[in-house]
Amino acid sequence: MTTESRDLTRIVLMVLFIVALIVSSFRILQPFLLATVWAATIAVATWPLLLKVEGLLGKRRGAAVAVMLVVMLLAFILPVGLAVDSIVSHRETISGWLTALPEMTIPAAPAWVEKMPLAGATIATAWNEIAAAGTKAIFVRLSPHTKDAFAWLMNRAGGIGTLFVQFLLTVAIAGILYAKGEIAALGIIRFGRRLGGDRGERVVRLAGQSVRAVALGVIVTAVVQSFLSGIGLAVAGVPFATMLTAVIFVLCIAQLGPFLVMLPASIWLYMQGSHGWGIALFAWSVPVGLIDNVLRPLLIKRGADLPLLLIFAGVIGGLLSLGVVGLFVGPVVLAVTYTLLGQWVANEPQVP
Repeated sequence: MTTESRDLTRIVLMVLFIVALIVSSFRILQPFLLATVWAATIAVATWPLLLKVEGLLGKRRGAAVAVMLVVMLLAFILPVGLAVDSIVSHRETISGWLTALPEMTIPAAPAWVEKMPLAGATIATAWNEIAAAGTKAIFVRLSPHTKDAFAWLMNRAGGIGTLFVQFLLTVAIAGILYAKGEIAALGIIRFGRRLGGDRGERVVRLAGQSVRAVALGVIVTAVVQSFLSGIGLAVAGVPFATMLTAVIFVLCIAQLGPFLVMLPASIWLYMQGSHGWGIALFAWSVPVGLIDNVLRPLLIKRGADLPLLLIFAGVIGGLLSLGVVGLFVGPVVLAVTYTLLGQWVANEPQVP
C-alpha cells in the first residue's frame, strides 16, 4: 500500500469520525435544541437592553441578568394569570352565555353584505342559511365532530406541560447567555473567522443584526396591533376587553393576527343587537389586522439593511416551514445566503 493511499484512508476515517461525533452530539442535545434556539434569539435581540439595565444598576451583571429573567417570567405568567383570574371572576356570566347560546337567534345578513365585491353574494347566502337554521341546527351539525374536537383539545392540553418545561429551559439558557454573552459571541465570531476569514466574521455579525431586526419588527408590530385592537374592543363595549387584548398580543406574536378575536367579537355585538358597533368593530379590525404586512417588514429593514422582498420571504417562508421560530431563522438563513452569494459574484476572477 502506497503512502498516498494510506493518507487517503486516514482522511476518510477522520471525516467519518467527525461526522459521527457531530451526529451523536446533535442527537444528545436534540431535547434542548428548540429551547437553545429561542434563548439565543432572545439574548441576541435584547442584548442592548441588558447593557442599559446593567448600566443603571452600577455595572452589576448578576443583578441585570436577574432583572431580565424576572421580566421574561412575568411576560409569560402575567397574561396567563390575568386570563385565569378574569375567567374565574366572571364564571357566572360566562355560564349564562353558554346556557343561552343554543336559544340565540341569528339575524339575516344585512343588504350591504350581498353588495360586497367578489364573495358578497356567497357570504350572504351562507349567512342567511345559518340564520334560517338557527343555533340549534348548528349544534346538531357540529355534534358528530365534537368527539374529534375534544380529543384534539385534550391532545393539545397534554402538551402544556411540555411547553412549560421548554419555557423554563429557555429562561435558564437565556440566563447563562446573558451572564457569559461576550464569551459566547467571541467564540462564534472566532468560529466564523476560522471558516471564512473576515467574510465569515461579517456573516456572523449580519446574522446577529438580522435576529435583532426581526425581533424588533415582530414585537413592535404585535404591540401596535394589540393596542389598536384593545382600543376598538373598549370603545365598542366588548366585555373582557383587557383579557382579549392580552390574547390578541399573544396571537400577534405567534403571527396569527387579531382576526381570531376581533371577528367573533364583531359577530357577538351584531347578535346582541348592536349592529352599528358590530359593523364598526369589523371595519376597524380589517386595517388593524393588515397593518403587520407593511409595518413589520419596514421595521426589520430598518434594523438590517437587506432587500425588503428578501425579508418578507424569510419571515413568511420561515413561519410556514418551521413555525414561530422560523420567523427568526428564515430571515437569517436568507440574509447569510444572499450576502455570501453577492460577495462570491462580486469577486469574479478577471478573464485575461
